Amino acid sequence: MNYLEELLHNTILINAVIGWFCAQILKTITHLIINKKFVWERLIGDGGMPSAHSATVCALAGTTFLHCGPSSPEFAIAAIFAIIVMHDATGVRFETGKQAKILNEMMEIFRNMGNSTLTAEEKLKEFVGHTKLQVAMGALLGIVIAVILG
Repeated sequence: MNYLEELLHNTILINAVIGWFCAQILKTITHLIINKKFVWERLIGDGGMPSAHSATVCALAGTTFLHCGPSSPEFAIAAIFAIIVMHDATGVRFETGKQAKILNEMMEIFRNMGNSTLTAEEKLKEFVGHTKLQVAMGALLGIVIAVILG
C-alpha cells in the first residue's frame, strides 16, 4: 500500500477532517440564519457556533478511543490534545477576540475624528475564540461523528 492510499484509509484522520468540515458548514448556516447575510469567511474562519476546533479534536479523540481503546497511548495523546485545544478556545483566544472588538471600535472612533489611516482590511479579527457553549456544541458534534462513522 502506498502512502497516499494509507492516508486515505486513515479513519481517525478522516473523521477529524469530517468533524472540521461539518462544523464549518454548520457555522456558516448559523451565521446566515442569525445575521441574514452569507459570509464566505465563515466557511474557513475561526470563531462561531459550533467550534470547529472542538469538533475536530473530539472527532479525533473519539475515533482514537474506538479504534485504539481507552488505555492506549494514542487515546491519551488525543484526549489531552483535545482538552488543551478546547481550553485555549474559551480562554486566550476568546479574550483576544474581545480585545480585538474593543480596539476596532476605538479605531473607528479615531477614524471618524479624522485621526486614523486604518482601512477596513486592517481591522483586527474578532472571530478568534469561542464561548463555552460553542465549544460544548463543537465537542458534541465531534463525538457524534466519531460514534456514527467510528
